[in-house]
Amino acid sequence: MEVRDLEKKFGAFTAVNRVSFHVRRGEIFGFLGPNGAGKSTTIRVLCGILPPTSGSGTVDGFDIRREQRRIKQHIGYMSQKFSLYDDLTVEENIDFYSGIYRIPEAEKNGREEEIIRTAGIQEFRTRLTRHLSGGWKQRLALGCAIIHRPRIIFLDEPTSGVDPITRASFWDTIKRMAAGGVTVFVTTHYMDEAENCDRMALIYRGSIIAMGTPSEMKTEFMRDDVLEIQAPGAEEWAGRIRRLEGIKETALFGSGIHAVAADAATAEPAIRRLFDAAGEAGYSVKKIVPSLEDVFVSLIEAYDAEKGEDRRGA
Repeated sequence: MEVRDLEKKFGAFTAVNRVSFHVRRGEIFGFLGPNGAGKSTTIRVLCGILPPTSGSGTVDGFDIRREQRRIKQHIGYMSQKFSLYDDLTVEENIDFYSGIYRIPEAEKNGREEEIIRTAGIQEFRTRLTRHLSGGWKQRLALGCAIIHRPRIIFLDEPTSGVDPITRASFWDTIKRMAAGGVTVFVTTHYMDEAENCDRMALIYRGSIIAMGTPSEMKTEFMRDDVLEIQAPGAEEWAGRIRRLEGIKETALFGSGIHAVAADAATAEPAIRRLFDAAGEAGYSVKKIVPSLEDVFVSLIEAYDAEKGEDRRGA
C-alpha cells in the first residue's frame, strides 16, 4: 500500500495530519502510538470505511477515494472490538462471515473447517460466542477476518485486553501469515509488541514523528541516553529524579525506573548525589541500551517540546 499526505478531519479537529508511508507485500508494518493518536482513524480510511479529507493512496492497487468497495473485498479487517456476534455460536459466526465475503458454496465447508482447525477452537464450535474468553474470541475474530484468504490484513489493536501468553501466540500466527506472503498492517499501543514488526511508524497527535525498523528506531532516532535505576520506592524516586536538571523523562519499568537524559555522564552523578543526600544506600544506576518504549517516550517528549508543550505534569 502507498499513502501520500493523507489527512482526515472531523469538523475543525484533525485526526490524521498529512501522513505518508508505504508498506511492502509480506511485511508486518506496525502503526504505533498512544490512544487517540490517530491509529484507528487511519486504518478505517485505508479499509474504505471512512473517506479521506485530502491526500491519496492505494491499497492492493485500489484507490482509497474511488474504489472503497473493491478494497473491502480484497482485505481482511479485525477491529479492536473483534466484530463478532455474541448471540451466535462459533460456527454461526464463521458461516456469517463466509457469506459476507461470498465464499463459493463448493468451498464454504472446507474453508470453515480450516478456520476452526487453525484457530484451535474445535471444542467450542457450538458454544455461544459470548461465553468465550477474550483469547478465544480473538482467535475466532482473526479466523473470520481471513476466511476469504486476503493478501492484506488490517489488525486494529488486536491484542487489547488479552493475557500475555495469548498475545505471544497471536503474534506467532501473524508471523506465519507474513511468511506466507500476507501483508499485515497492525496498530497497537503495546510498545513491546513492536519488536515483532519488520518496520513501524510512530504516530502522535495525528502526525508520523518517526518511521523505521526496530533497530533503526533505537539507533538513529534515539538522541538521548537511558539510565536504569533500581531503588526501594521506585514510584516516589521517579518523580524526584525527573525534576533533576538534564533529565527529560522518567518511567517505571517493572520494579525499577528508566530515566531519559541528554547526557548520561552528567545525569548519573546527579542521580547518585540525590540518593546519597537522602541516605539511600540500596540503589543502582547504569546506562543501558534503550527499549522501544524509551525511544517513543523520548520522541514524544521532543515533539511536545518543539510544539511548546510540557508533559511533565501529565
